[in-house]
Amino acid sequence: MPLGLVVAGANRPDMRLVAPTLYSLVVERPEPTEEEPQGLCLDKGYDYEDVRATLAVFGFTAHISVRGAAARARNRQAGVKARRWVVERSHSWLNRFRRL
Repeated sequence: MPLGLVVAGANRPDMRLVAPTLYSLVVERPEPTEEEPQGLCLDKGYDYEDVRATLAVFGFTAHISVRGAAARARNRQAGVKARRWVVERSHSWLNRFRRL
């Protein structure tokens, strides 16, 4: 498992730190081959073409979650609505009445 480290502020987007992190790899990794490709799994914060291009330069196969896929899947299902308001309403009642 290759390890790399880049120190940056918390307000820096993850996608901007991909190249510096890959350049900072300490241990040499084996060259990827057709029989043994090297994949890199990332979350949807890295779903940008620049990141995919950087990973291709380093020889990684990108496995990145797609932004908005969960929302699109939820919107396709008929009759399924967001129910967050139920929880928020319950918390509001508990805060207003303070005792049951």
